[in-house]
Amino acid sequence: MRLKPFYLAVIVILGLAGCSSKEYIKQNSAFILFNTPAFKFADMGFIYENGEEMKVEIYGSGQALMVLEITQNKICMSSLECMPKSYFNKEVLNEAYPDETLENILRGRPLFGGLNLLKKGNGFTQTITNKEKYEIEYRVFNNDITFRDTINNIKISVKKQ
Repeated sequence: MRLKPFYLAVIVILGLAGCSSKEYIKQNSAFILFNTPAFKFADMGFIYENGEEMKVEIYGSGQALMVLEITQNKICMSSLECMPKSYFNKEVLNEAYPDETLENILRGRPLFGGLNLLKKGNGFTQTITNKEKYEIEYRVFNNDITFRDTINNIKISVKKQ
């Protein structure tokens, strides 16, 4: 069976459109610190966002050291393969965290459904504890985001420019 040239052209165009780069509606340069037992990065980078996805790039000496892409269901890191958010939490953060924890931190949104949220001026704080699993202090003020879990030795800091 032969495909007509028109249909072949449509299939090729649709195939190429599926490979086009994602459009992000928001971009911020930021100093980004990731300090977890699994990996450590601290340098300037960019955070790209749209309504459903985000990408974080951390640079050192003009080279991308780490690229982190977050979609609705998975997290992809340049040094690791794509994985479900729950598996990322288990391997990099803490398996007891909700799936959307990292994305909420990077976007400066409340964690754990707003548990223990205390609004202050231009931001908020949260202190969230689950005995022997995590002890979280989370602060979002203006363009500064700080997440610290003292039990699991995790610190994530984002200072947007």
